Amino acid sequence: MLAPDPKTWPREFSVLEKDPPDGWILFTTVLDPVLSIVRENNGYVVNLGARLVRRAGTQFLTAPSPEFNWVCGNGLIYPLPKDVQPVINRVLAGANSESLSFPEVLKLQQTAKDEIQVELDESVLVSANDAADRETAPLVVPNLQANLYPYQNKGVSWMRNALSKTGGVILADEMGLGKTLQIISLLLLDPPDSTSPALVICPTTLIANWVREFGKFSPSLTVMIHRGSGRGTLPRHLLGAQIVITTYDTVVNDLVLFKAVEWSWLICDEAQALKNPDSQRRQSVSDIPRKRTIPVTGTPVETRLLDLWSLADIAIPGLLGTRDVFEASYSDTDDSARTLARITSPIILKRRVKDVAQDLPERTDVLVPLELDADLASEYESVRLETLHKYPKAGSLVATGQLQIFCAHPALVSGGMESDEWEELVSLRGRSGSVRMTPKLLRTIELVMESFANNRKVLIFANFNACGPIVRSAMHLPASVYWGAINGSTPQEDRQRIVDEFEKHDGDAVLVLNPRAAGAGLNITAATVVIHYTQVWNPALEAQASARAHRRGQKNPVTVYHLYYADTVEQVMMDRSQMRRELGAEAVPTSADDAADLSRALSISPVSK
Repeated sequence: MLAPDPKTWPREFSVLEKDPPDGWILFTTVLDPVLSIVRENNGYVVNLGARLVRRAGTQFLTAPSPEFNWVCGNGLIYPLPKDVQPVINRVLAGANSESLSFPEVLKLQQTAKDEIQVELDESVLVSANDAADRETAPLVVPNLQANLYPYQNKGVSWMRNALSKTGGVILADEMGLGKTLQIISLLLLDPPDSTSPALVICPTTLIANWVREFGKFSPSLTVMIHRGSGRGTLPRHLLGAQIVITTYDTVVNDLVLFKAVEWSWLICDEAQALKNPDSQRRQSVSDIPRKRTIPVTGTPVETRLLDLWSLADIAIPGLLGTRDVFEASYSDTDDSARTLARITSPIILKRRVKDVAQDLPERTDVLVPLELDADLASEYESVRLETLHKYPKAGSLVATGQLQIFCAHPALVSGGMESDEWEELVSLRGRSGSVRMTPKLLRTIELVMESFANNRKVLIFANFNACGPIVRSAMHLPASVYWGAINGSTPQEDRQRIVDEFEKHDGDAVLVLNPRAAGAGLNITAATVVIHYTQVWNPALEAQASARAHRRGQKNPVTVYHLYYADTVEQVMMDRSQMRRELGAEAVPTSADDAADLSRALSISPVSK
């Protein structure tokens, strides 16, 4: 006698063309088939079923396997349409019904909707944030010169596991949470081979930062920069190092070279640069052969849902179907956004600072080294040589001031460098026309816009009053954004009013401050992002400035960004501040190293590498 459990019945019963075994009743009512997808272990399983509607409610009945054309329950058997098997075979398209990947699940849901109903169990759409939070095992990253915060440990563990199944994820943590460190940790867990290296693509402004981070956290990995007039012109020139760092524009120009290498990793930093699927850089990046892909961005959706399709399709090609099908399915509405967010949440890791604040110090300092482009480096060198010739050694502090002005923006000039108040006399040369875009200006805009995307208000500290108008002019902000400034010319009685307006403004807001005028006495706890646009010689002044937001009364973690140009006077100033901070001597205004620092500031050059 056959066992009562239909799952043990011979395959001859998969299509019931005769009476069922004893103890089972065959109904004549044909039910509509449903494919139910659930998560089991490391994959996704397809179950064939149907809904039986009764007065007492709806019951979901399942078939012994997707190869059967009937469902059963409580000793009752209900037939499904006779053509259900060809339909299932067609929509599965050769995929293993007992072990689907996540991209196969979404593809099945998309392609099958016109032929058979597909339902995703709650276990299928577990968000990346929830999945990462369930990662509890401590992670040991070999050769990592840093300690991961618990949330970073969870993020790296989740990405490692997810990549093994999908080949791609999107890292969209809010700025200040250490996205770069998490990427480096992943690369150390599975180090690339020099014959199949990892490719890091980023804006030109972030080249220096990636080089610094690799050198600081993973000195065991070999790094090569592919950029500039001296770069190699053959595919073999891209081999030899474990990590190759390049820019989006270089990828467009050298696409033939990049397509000739099988990359073990493709990391796209500031991946919002790829949001436009019609752009040449987006099309070029999508053509690069790779095994694993991680777009890294704090703003996966900026203006339209197609932004997300573009990034998801880079991470996992075909995940959301073709562009035409996607645009027909998801209009730019709140309902579409919510539906799409639910579908894509399993592959997008996006934590906010306030959600992981317990793992963070109250203040996180982020050094942002920038690189002058060839033209700016040449101009900087001209200024350096001219000041060395013009000022004697005793005037070295004045000479470095000229270099500081240039680093703020090449369009700035001072009306009197010999004056003790020379910083107050810096103004913008040639007020007509558009502002020249520089790496520092571009990075500032990116940080401000990402802050706005995360509902965070921003303080910008700049030594020269003209810096604020330069940044504001370059951003082209709508009138709804609050933009205020406090500097030496701001009447004392107006300063608190400006702070109050900034704090009470319901929406995006920026307050530009001169560290000497607003470095003490003001409490600006509505801001949680601080950008030091220029550097100062006195670390105490910088510390006091940062303390405007990071002080008693601040309820949220504060992220402080220090922007500086590598191989310039600003690097010397940054190194000096870092040394003082590590020694706990921020309050000491001068030291025996002053002469050495000034000498180095005048000798360091971005063109003498």
